Amino acid sequence: MSTSGKFVGKHAVITGAGSGIGRAIAQRFAAEGAHAHVFDLNAEAGEEVAKEIRDAGGEATSASVNVAEESSVNAAFAALPRLDMLVNSAGIAHVGNVLQTPAADFDRLYQVNVRGTFLCLQAGVEKMIAGGGGSIVNLASITSKVGIPDRFAYSMTKGAVLSMTLSVARDFIDQGIRANCICPARVHTPFVDGFLAKNYPGKEEEMFAKLSASQPIGRMGKPDEIAALVAFLCSDDAGFITGSAYDIDGGFTLLR
Repeated sequence: MSTSGKFVGKHAVITGAGSGIGRAIAQRFAAEGAHAHVFDLNAEAGEEVAKEIRDAGGEATSASVNVAEESSVNAAFAALPRLDMLVNSAGIAHVGNVLQTPAADFDRLYQVNVRGTFLCLQAGVEKMIAGGGGSIVNLASITSKVGIPDRFAYSMTKGAVLSMTLSVARDFIDQGIRANCICPARVHTPFVDGFLAKNYPGKEEEMFAKLSASQPIGRMGKPDEIAALVAFLCSDDAGFITGSAYDIDGGFTLLR
């Protein structure tokens, strides 16, 4: 693991870090010298990522955390020695317009994407105040800014994430806390592969190409590219940035 030293001595929590974008962020933070606290509902997946980081020479621990449960979140944050950086990456998706969204699915997305982010922000901000400040990055989405077909419930949750980001940035700017969010378009993760296999059996390559082409740059984003932006926003290099929402979308919003 090549360490720049930018985050040496700092502790970072990354939720949903057992796979995909969260995993890439945890690995990037550890490569920058941080102690990465890998939070994931799946204990085995979280520990696997933490072990990968340790085996590469970095510092990491894992915890099984259900972000939708207050007691689980509070216990995990209480166990931290300190908190300098928080990345709310945990999230789930749903496909369907308002008529195709059962109330149970709407509630399920709210519980994880909205309530989960809220609970982690609440516990994280309290921890950061005690430590003299910190930096927060929430994963919103381009769906929080533009209308995407058949993403009613998902768009609702990501709009809430963007709004919560702005509120935290405004309310705690005087206590040394910065809060920003990023708005990715499609990123190639195991979730995408699973979605295509489930919904388009036998047509995975065709649909993958179609989804990739929907972004002017001609491809999906890479988890490492998302991680690089998150690391920048959490670093001192971004010390004058708070309350901002950064598109990282391969030019997708150029079409809107």
